[in-house]
Amino acid sequence: MAKLDLNFKFLSKYNDFGLLILRLGLGISYITLHGWGKLLGGPDLWLRLGKNMPGFGVDEIYIIWGFLAALTETLGALLFAIGYKFRLMSFLLAITMVVAVYAQLSNGDWSDAAHPVKMLIVFVAMMFVGAGKYSVDKS
Repeated sequence: MAKLDLNFKFLSKYNDFGLLILRLGLGISYITLHGWGKLLGGPDLWLRLGKNMPGFGVDEIYIIWGFLAALTETLGALLFAIGYKFRLMSFLLAITMVVAVYAQLSNGDWSDAAHPVKMLIVFVAMMFVGAGKYSVDKS
């Protein structure tokens, strides 16, 4: 009689395919749901985004900080999705999530901080795991 594998061990040979699904899903969702709109939002939105930085001792160049956050959530997410400079992109996206967590918590939005906290954990973990063999980096 065949043994039922409730631990789904048979999927372990598809780890790299799982990483591909994770990279594409997260990358595309960050581009479409987070980054693209912020990038196209222009200087007014970048200024508003950049003003989350004063808590880190950065009191000037708000527009540049906002633009860099939008660029990271767009271009960085694209590079994350295809697995190019993957660990660097994971790091940059994690830093962006640190700022997002700080912004939510400093506004008293504890429940709104849940999403960036979870994504921070994912991006940090992905720095250790790598992009897998179905990536530009093949790491």
